[in-house]
This record gives sequence, structure tokens and C-alpha cells, in this order.
Amino acid sequence: MLLQNKKIAIIGGGPGGLTLARLLQLKGANVKVYERDFNRDGRVQGATLDLHHESGLKALEEAGLLDAFKTNYRPNADRLRIVDENTKIFFDDHNDESSGNFGDESFRPEIDRGPLRTILVDSLKPNTIVWDSHIVSLESINDTWKIVFENGKTAIADIIIGADGAKSKIRPFVTSIQPFYSGITVLEGNIPDSEKNAPSIHNLLQGGKIMALGDSKTVSVSAKGDGSLNFYAGWKTNAEWVTQSGIDYKNTKQVLEWFKKEYFNWDTVWFELFAYENTTFTPRTLYCMPLDQKWEAQTNITLIGDAAHWMPPYAGEGVNMAMLDALQLSESLTSEKIVDLKSAIAYYEQQMFTRFVERGKETMHNTELMHSPEGLKKLLEMFNQFSN
Repeated sequence: MLLQNKKIAIIGGGPGGLTLARLLQLKGANVKVYERDFNRDGRVQGATLDLHHESGLKALEEAGLLDAFKTNYRPNADRLRIVDENTKIFFDDHNDESSGNFGDESFRPEIDRGPLRTILVDSLKPNTIVWDSHIVSLESINDTWKIVFENGKTAIADIIIGADGAKSKIRPFVTSIQPFYSGITVLEGNIPDSEKNAPSIHNLLQGGKIMALGDSKTVSVSAKGDGSLNFYAGWKTNAEWVTQSGIDYKNTKQVLEWFKKEYFNWDTVWFELFAYENTTFTPRTLYCMPLDQKWEAQTNITLIGDAAHWMPPYAGEGVNMAMLDALQLSESLTSEKIVDLKSAIAYYEQQMFTRFVERGKETMHNTELMHSPEGLKKLLEMFNQFSN
């Protein structure tokens, strides 16, 4: 076994990293997950996730966690309304028959990030996750790695797997390739008890999702199982907007004033998204790794998820790509047909590169389409094509 007597360090406890840890532990590997969150409840988790048959669900099935997923997923949370800036509904599948069942290739069941994380964390052996482990540096020592964390602690590992997201600290040790700016920046917010704090949007959501398009801008809203909603406003701007705007993102009045100016043609109903005073908004500048990226495989370090193939979120592929990365990497590292670790990592990375070309093209196409002057029309044409 290639991993015999090897200590594996997975940097990052998101869905990809946790899925990989579970799959490797099932094969008897010695794994630690180093996560920067102080504990499992350290952060409010983001929007809902739709898992796909050939990737996210496949990884959970191989991990023996599909039954736990079925217990925790949210039926009908994938119901979608596509509206314009005035909330006029152009597409609505809330009254359609059930959108599918497990085993159907087109079925994409939704789950909140929190419950998914709980399923994965609970599946791991005790003390697998080392919380409060924010990496600050990595040093190669002979055939091992020394990891230094912000809290002053250190760890030694034989193999490093970077699952630490878009701004990965591990990526520079694997490749010097830099991402490019997609042209789109988003502002994310979360509103608790949406029925009380954003009643009009809550009623429009109907427990599902909203995609609103107008003036080359978007607002995407998702209902969550705890009664809250999560939303993203996306628009075209320069890559420096976040630092140049001068906005205090903890000041809802400032953010609302910005929204009124930037989304000046949009109905006042959207102002509800900024009415809850305790919302902390998070700006995100959306980048994408070059679709033709490749690098020379190494013997003891690689990347999965956004650390490997950062891209915008407009195709619903991020978490699914990460979990399929985890599955394919675990299969390579534990294969009896591969003779050494470098070959195992190279085989996984080649599969990942090939998938990213296709998924990245789809994502960048959707990103540009949705933020074009005819975004609503083009999106409706795409949905009608899929439904026929």
C-alpha cells in the first residue's frame, strides 16, 4: 500500500477535505485534517449546496454516507424562480411534480452546508480534525513537511493535500500559475428568520431559490433549513472594487446606499436584503484559474477543490468538483495498480485537469451570460432548452 506508514495532512476542513479524510480512513490511512476554524461551530455556513449524481453524491455513496445525506437533505429546496429586477416571475418550477429521485442522473438534491459538514465530521475517527489550525508556513524537510500554524503549534507530515480553498496557502508549493479575474464581484449576506426580517423576499422564495437578473446584474437568494436566507448580489466592476469602495461592510445603511446607486433600476423590494441591522456583508472578487492549467506532479503534495481549480459559482460545480477530487485522489493513493506516490498523484491530477477544462468553460460561460445585457433572456433560453 502506497500510504503504509505515511502521515497524511489535509489542510482545510471543507466538504472536499473532509470527504477525502473519510475515504482515506476507510482504506486504513493515517490522516489528520487541519482546519482554521476554532471548532466545528466556528463559522456561519454559507448557502445551500446541490449535489450531483456523478460527483458529490457519488463521493458520499463511496464514503458510506448516502443514507445520512438522505436523512438531512432538504426536499424541494432546489425549486427555482427566475425573475427580473421588478420580481416579475419568468420561470417557476414550484408547482411541478417532484424534481427527481436518488439514482436519477438529473436529480440534484439540496443540503445546507452546516448539516453536510456535520455528516462528514461525525464520520471521522475521534481527533482526526485539529481545530484552530490556521496555517502560516510550510517547509520541506528531507522527504517530509513541517507545518507551522498561527497558534504557534507545528506538525510533521509525509504527504500534504491542500484543500484550503480559493486563497490556498498550499497552492504556491504546487504551482506558480495565477488566477485571472472573471470581471464579476459579489456581495454576500445572510439574514436570520427571513419570514420576519425579509417577508417579501421570503414569500417570493417559497423555501427554494431565486435568480434575479437585470441591467447586467444578478441577485441570487437561497432559503435555508434554519429559516434564514443567504444571498449574493453580483455585478461587473474592476478587480480593485472591494478595497476602493470605502464601504464599511458591517454598516447596513452604507451597503444599502451603495445598492440603491449600483442597482438603481431595481425594485425597492430588494432593499429588504439590507434591512436587518446585524448583517455582516462579505465581498468576494471572483477569480478563475486558467482552464488549460497543468503542472508537474510531485511525490508528496497536491491540491483539491478551489485550491486546485478556483472558479466562480455560477454552474453549481464547486463543491461537486471538490468531492469528486476527493474520491479520485483517494482511489489513486490507495490503488494496488499504481507503483509509486508520484504516479498516483499524477494520475489524479490529470483527471482533475481534464474535468476542469469542461466545467471551467461551463462556469465562465454562465458567468458572462448571466451578467450580460440580455442575461435574463439567455438564461431562460438555456432553462427551456434543458427542460425540452
